[in-house]
Amino acid sequence: MTSAEKKGKDLPLQGLTQDGWSNEEEATTTCACGAVQMVVPLKAPGLVNTFVCHCADCRKVSASMFATNLTTLDSHTRFTRGEENLTLFAQSHTTTTGRKMTNAFCRTCGTIMYRFGEVAPGTKFMRGGPIDDHTLHDTILKPQVELFAEHRTAWVTPVEGSEQAHGMGTFGG
Repeated sequence: MTSAEKKGKDLPLQGLTQDGWSNEEEATTTCACGAVQMVVPLKAPGLVNTFVCHCADCRKVSASMFATNLTTLDSHTRFTRGEENLTLFAQSHTTTTGRKMTNAFCRTCGTIMYRFGEVAPGTKFMRGGPIDDHTLHDTILKPQVELFAEHRTAWVTPVEGSEQAHGMGTFGG
């Protein structure tokens, strides 16, 4: 299948590249400068879940009041380019579990592409913002759960229909 066939629709202007695409099975996620691009699954078993996190750690590393995420299996997530352009930063000091969490971000533009950690081996917590097809956030990638809902800032409303989890919910292990 060619890139043009995979694209299937016009995507909004975003970042410095315009080669993102989605289909019923998968979608691309690309950093702002275009140096790093990955393909993520849109169906189980590769797509494990979708969530918003309001924890202090996610707020800090996302430079926002929350982070949108999708959990994918490593076995179903792949690079189309730029894996060598990622920089990794790992720490366990600010995570609520005390387990190491690693951020993978583009060393050129700083976009966080995903996180991975000891709390869920074999998975990636892909960031929602770099997903190229923004329409997926209203459908397949709409958050199923909000973690640390008790820390949601007052001017942010709950995601309609999503589970409101105290702390890490089922991720707390």
